[in-house]
Amino acid sequence: MRIPIYQIDAFAEHQFEGNPAAVCPLESWPSDDLLQKIAAENNLAETGFFVRQGDDYALRWFTPKREVDLCGHATLASAFVLFTYLEPGRTQVRFHTLSGPLEVTQESGLLAMIFPSRPGERCDAPAALVKGLGKQPLEVYRSRDYMAVFASEQEILDLQPSMPDLAQLDSLGIIATAPGA
Repeated sequence: MRIPIYQIDAFAEHQFEGNPAAVCPLESWPSDDLLQKIAAENNLAETGFFVRQGDDYALRWFTPKREVDLCGHATLASAFVLFTYLEPGRTQVRFHTLSGPLEVTQESGLLAMIFPSRPGERCDAPAALVKGLGKQPLEVYRSRDYMAVFASEQEILDLQPSMPDLAQLDSLGIIATAPGA
């Protein structure tokens, strides 16, 4: 099976900037195992795979380790591949994903997408989060990811995360935030 691959730098105006994602247009879905092996081989934060579904597309995202339910930059990269290489002239696409439908539009060379909202609920800070960040946050919120809120920008700059400790958490990502100076 031959699978085309594009590497797109999202959120960038120039090559080798922004957030890279691999994009693989498919005619049909191969096994999940094969999709995972391709994503591992690509070794980028995400690889987006899509298959036509009528006028729309089904879209899935894989990290080198697992499938994820939402990835903004790989969605925009997939739309860019469609608009630029596969269907020039197309200015809107709807992707069907694990997070529901995502629409991307193109106007004057810019892409826009309404990202689904995932409001977090306030929770106690898990020990692995505090240990992994090296400091107790003021507040912690949980949705798919943990968001640790600190008092100042300097506290964020001073963090020295322990990735092995943070990897013990049952979340995809960790967000550390504070008001800016």
